[in-house]
Amino acid sequence: MSDAMIRVPAEVRDRLSVIAESRGTSIRALVQEFAETTLTAEERRERADRARGYMAEHFGVEVTDEESEAMGRKIRDAFAQQPGAQGAAA
Repeated sequence: MSDAMIRVPAEVRDRLSVIAESRGTSIRALVQEFAETTLTAEERRERADRARGYMAEHFGVEVTDEESEAMGRKIRDAFAQQPGAQGAAA
């Protein structure tokens, strides 16, 4: 595997360094983990479609796009209310 350079502002590099150090890893490993575990919008849609298909097949439950979006909002809101959540009011 060949390496590639990614240019980011110094503040981003410094932030990545702090995060990596706190996890006991390197910036390189941190970026690699991010790239390997972060889903694209298309991958998220495919995963949601598979989950809906599974629920329909195994539980007889049909989930609409609207219901899925509403549940997604509820979950995001619940996480935002957790202490230490980014963007949560203190």
